[in-house]
Amino acid sequence: MTHYFLPLLAFVAAAGLLTITPGVDTAMVLRASAAGGPRAGAAAALGIALGLLVWGVGAAFGLTALLAASAMAFTAVKWAGAGYLVFLGVRLLLKPKTAPAQAPPDRPERRGGSFRRGFLTNILNPKVGVFYVTFLPQFIPHGANLAAFSLVLAGVHVLLTLAWFALLIALTVPLGRALAKPSVARALDRLTGCVFLGFGVKLALTEHA
Repeated sequence: MTHYFLPLLAFVAAAGLLTITPGVDTAMVLRASAAGGPRAGAAAALGIALGLLVWGVGAAFGLTALLAASAMAFTAVKWAGAGYLVFLGVRLLLKPKTAPAQAPPDRPERRGGSFRRGFLTNILNPKVGVFYVTFLPQFIPHGANLAAFSLVLAGVHVLLTLAWFALLIALTVPLGRALAKPSVARALDRLTGCVFLGFGVKLALTEHA
């Protein structure tokens, strides 16, 4: 049991630190929560988690190894992801939220949009796939089933991610009224737009390993 428990514990510690490191996913969830309420934030978190899970399953069965090995595939997905992030960033800069939403913040279509953006942000980022391919094997003990243990590690990472996002969403609830003010909403959207643009450019400049 210790043979499996210690690598799993080490993975939880390493993945936990990576999870709480601020990035585009954090900005996505915070912006969705501020603009659409906790349910929109939760939808964005679920979209991100699904994207991570898809990459994790791909890594477990060797599919993302093809992405890591193929410069052409990596570049194609990279440019699609970078373009999407830049698109989101430019849209937020040009059309920031100027007033509280006229529709209730928990409308299904608002949640659906948040979920879609969270999912696409991750599934169009080849760095996530390469990360799983290179990171997970370091914590797989000798003799363990490679695919099965990789799925366990990917599942743990998804759960850590959801727990962290749940905390972030909970922290935005007391600030709901302040975040709904037009001036605050505009500033938050422009800040988020800059974050998306920055990560889009960073992704575009990423070299294939």
